[in-house]
Amino acid sequence: MTANKPVDKALSLTDEVVTAFDATPDPRLRAILGSLVRYVHDFVRDVEPSMAEWSTAIEFLTAVGQKCSDVRQEFVLLSDVLGISMLIETINDSNAPGSTDSTVLGPFHMTESPLRELGETTDMIGVADPVVVTGSVRNTRRELLSGASIDVWQCDPNGFYDVQQPDVQPPGNGRALFHADADGQFWFQTVMPCHYPIPTDGPVGTLLNATSRHPFRPAHIHFIAAAPGHRTLTTHIFIPDDPYLGSDAVFAVKRSLIGEIGAVGDDQALELGVPTGTAVLNVDLVLAPEITN
Repeated sequence: MTANKPVDKALSLTDEVVTAFDATPDPRLRAILGSLVRYVHDFVRDVEPSMAEWSTAIEFLTAVGQKCSDVRQEFVLLSDVLGISMLIETINDSNAPGSTDSTVLGPFHMTESPLRELGETTDMIGVADPVVVTGSVRNTRRELLSGASIDVWQCDPNGFYDVQQPDVQPPGNGRALFHADADGQFWFQTVMPCHYPIPTDGPVGTLLNATSRHPFRPAHIHFIAAAPGHRTLTTHIFIPDDPYLGSDAVFAVKRSLIGEIGAVGDDQALELGVPTGTAVLNVDLVLAPEITN
């Protein structure tokens, strides 16, 4: 019986901590804190970290917070590489049947996208070989959503976002906020994105190195689509045949989100003002109805 006393005391402590939150007015917050305490205490009992290991964990989380800035979110990055971000996205997707699959926001949606007109380019540098993106925004009843907003952002052909190269890329390069036309259609020009490593110069990079994991993400374009009365959709469209589609560092690839690259025909080229044969990516975004209580 004596050998069981530390375990009994640990379980008693867990109950005591959970009970301490019983007066929390918000029932959802009370439930979340109670569950969090029990899971974390179970983790500690399972792993039995030494005081030195726990100190290292605190130092790591402190470093994660210190690495955050107006253009860098290391906690989002940590959530991503642990697969937590995608787990939350997947659970929430189950409540939106028929809509486009969602994916992680990622750490680079840290600056406002400039408003651009349909057909304009997101390329502010003048990279050769544009890519045309065409698409529509619909609801799950297949009705086109007039005036829906489409926020897009992506890296350049070398794998860098504007916020990573403030001395090379002007602010807003690779970013845009468009509004679909009266028929729910949108189109714009951009450049072909490249696969790239997530930032490894912070504590998350140290974690990846310690666990022998690569930091690369397959090439993609980010989208946030929104319309009144509908759930906002955050997703990517991935470029096909990328070498990292099967091992995305943040686990965000879904088969339904791997796009197809075609070529602009003569009539479309004239309409869009690009050369015949220009690469084209078609994107259809489907929004679920807003959840109401």
